[in-house]
Amino acid sequence: MDFRLTEDQEALRSGIRDFCDGRVGVDQLRELEGEASVDAGLWGELAEMGVFSLRLPESSGGVGLGMADAVVVFAELGRRLVPGPLVWSHLAAGVVDGAGAGEAVVGGIDATGGGSGPWLVEQLDRLDTLLVLRDDGLWRVDPKQLAAKSAGLPLDPHTPMHLLESLPRGERIGDGQAALQLRLEGATLVAAQMLGISEATLELANDYAKRREQFGRAIGSFQSIKHILADMFVRQQVARAAVYAAGATLDDPVVGDVARAVASAKIVAGEAALKNARACIQIHGGMGYTW
Repeated sequence: MDFRLTEDQEALRSGIRDFCDGRVGVDQLRELEGEASVDAGLWGELAEMGVFSLRLPESSGGVGLGMADAVVVFAELGRRLVPGPLVWSHLAAGVVDGAGAGEAVVGGIDATGGGSGPWLVEQLDRLDTLLVLRDDGLWRVDPKQLAAKSAGLPLDPHTPMHLLESLPRGERIGDGQAALQLRLEGATLVAAQMLGISEATLELANDYAKRREQFGRAIGSFQSIKHILADMFVRQQVARAAVYAAGATLDDPVVGDVARAVASAKIVAGEAALKNARACIQIHGGMGYTW
């Protein structure tokens, strides 16, 4: 596979990156903490950028692109930690009315594998529709009918969580194959977000290592710091290849095993995001980190 971006993909990435850099800075993220983390204005702008309708056919009001393009977009969203149920709302385009246009905020639960709960749901108070993936199909549930309680302080202040002890069946809107396909696509988009995190933390660490001086020289000149940065770069590059491969395989299953490609991307990108974040904190000397 050739993982070099096409000119159109480069332009797509640049457009999303410029938007995120100008619209989702640190100050804006602080303002979005808590229950108001799904900002209606930001959500509408993301919809106008085509984030949710990216893979819908043009005849249905979409952009008509594929998963190989979607992973490029979601890597940029992950790079800036853009909040909200982006993946579920993207998956719901063409399935839930208004999702592609940003008029409906959609969340979801993966209940495949025979799980019985309790269930954690993100952004429940902001959802218009809840999708549930089950082995026997794709189901739609009205969030207003759910009895839920707050899960307390979430790990991510931009993602309020609620706990469900029970989950109604809802309305069946797709078969088991449809649910499986959304599961694979969703895992790939989450992996793309984690790829973006691994890229952003590498950039932050590298920039700080060039500016921070100790013993009269930039700490980036020290061999121990170089080794950490090199490991971060390798993890990010491997994750990039895995995520791009998953996107390409979903677009054309003939080229490889889709489930294996998606699982590999999820594992490798998750490890890259976590380890690069830890390394970034280490290079910053723990600055801003509290326990």
